[in-house]
Amino acid sequence: MISVEFFPPKTPKGEESLFDRVLPRLAEAKPDFCSVTYGAGGSTRDKTLNVVDRIQRDFGFVGMAHLTCLATSATDILNYVNEANAKGIRNLLALRGDPPSDNPAELVPEAGFDYAYQLIDFIKQHASSNTSIGCAGFPEGHIACTEGRETDWQRLRNKVDHGAQFILTQLFFDNDDYFRMVDYLTNILGVKVPIVPGILPILSSAQIKRFSALCGASLPAPLLAKLDRLGDDDEAVTAFGIEYASKQCEALLAGGAPGLHLYSLNRSKAVLGIVRNLGLVDR
Repeated sequence: MISVEFFPPKTPKGEESLFDRVLPRLAEAKPDFCSVTYGAGGSTRDKTLNVVDRIQRDFGFVGMAHLTCLATSATDILNYVNEANAKGIRNLLALRGDPPSDNPAELVPEAGFDYAYQLIDFIKQHASSNTSIGCAGFPEGHIACTEGRETDWQRLRNKVDHGAQFILTQLFFDNDDYFRMVDYLTNILGVKVPIVPGILPILSSAQIKRFSALCGASLPAPLLAKLDRLGDDDEAVTAFGIEYASKQCEALLAGGAPGLHLYSLNRSKAVLGIVRNLGLVDR
């Protein structure tokens, strides 16, 4: 299984790039589904659903809409779920999410939800009966979980117990982190649902250092040293990033990963490079 993640374009130029160039090129990769992110506090609510709807209608890909609950009322969430139902969107990724950047102190509005498992319960009550619900997992533990990664993984199992049917992981660069999480979830906690690794191809040194700091993903010393040597040569970094991610994906699949979830950053080159390197174009 190959899935690809996008974010709602922020400008008309970005929209043109996604729909006129990126998505047509990615037809070669034959993704099993495409997911679209959801801005903090519901800031891209309409855009997310519209992008998923267009991906399904214009390109024939299965779509999945992200949905977060933090700083969002139950009424707004219900409206989102109802609109997804109306558009024929049958896959939702239930996330706690982040508070709006312009008001980080705002967390849970009246009649809102604190945690993703509550959102999963709500979706199950109101979505179409054939809606598939996924959740997120963190191979190194969630950055906000101060009790340690095992505690975070126990909370992940709780999301599965409440109805999550698959897990997509946060980005990571050391496969041992993924396999350690999978082993703990399956052999100790008894989780049976697919746990799909999320892979972010490196496109620039500065960008990946910023991303990893934001989400708590560590950069292995050899990888960091290589990026420092390549410096600001983004073309060389991108080529290296495709090579690194391809080897990472190859080892993940060999180790039993049920598929790959590729973070595209609304670009096609790295995703296509990885799929071609793995020989999965005509799978």
